[in-house]
Amino acid sequence: MASYKLMVKDVIEKADILLEVIDARFPDETRNSEVERDITRSKKPFIIVINKCDLVSIETLEKTKTRLSKIAPTIFVSNKNRFGTTLLRHKILETANIKGRNILVGSIGYPNTGKSSVINGVAGRHKARTSSISGFTRGVQLVDAGSRIVFIDTPGVIPFGENDEYIQGLLGVKDATHLQDQIGVAMRIIEKICAENKIALESFYKVSISQPDSYAVLLQIGKQGNFLKKKGEVDETRTAVTIINDWQKGMLLV
Repeated sequence: MASYKLMVKDVIEKADILLEVIDARFPDETRNSEVERDITRSKKPFIIVINKCDLVSIETLEKTKTRLSKIAPTIFVSNKNRFGTTLLRHKILETANIKGRNILVGSIGYPNTGKSSVINGVAGRHKARTSSISGFTRGVQLVDAGSRIVFIDTPGVIPFGENDEYIQGLLGVKDATHLQDQIGVAMRIIEKICAENKIALESFYKVSISQPDSYAVLLQIGKQGNFLKKKGEVDETRTAVTIINDWQKGMLLV
């Protein structure tokens, strides 16, 4: 915990502007209010980057952007579809509003929110690493993104708590083989999609969902997919692993 706080402190102190990278599917769960307060106290500008926007409907994205834009300038991007990185580049230049020298950009985020992919997307063909930065936590480097934008690239990320297995499964930090409660994580995924895009879930698994009972839906999916045990009972674990894998591969949309 101490090392991550030191890393965040270093990045905020050295950067001219900060990017908080969050997952479009879980904008609130992947924000960090403590880090946002630290940035505000430092009086440094920051941009909220909603990454993986290709996995969320436009309606959901716009609602999230409208809400978070009240906190900080908000941009959504998708490196998979090469969307939003040019806009983010312009927003960095506009928000930092620094003339005559390079702009040092710090990027902060939870595991698997795509912090590095955002840096790579903006840098594109301009990407060029330099040596380590004096005074920073070991492992931190600069990435020249061109147009006077230089990223602080650090292997450090905000850690999850020890008991956050569900969010780790939802974000793909842990794959199905490393999750203890595979059925519980699959049920969380079902709850998430049923709440925001039930039609997509029904269409993908060819089921009709009449009640918001995630366990009942899991059994429906298992039966439809013929994930059965010898006595004809649904193999809950096999069904759960399939749902988790489909989710983590980006095949299920919210």
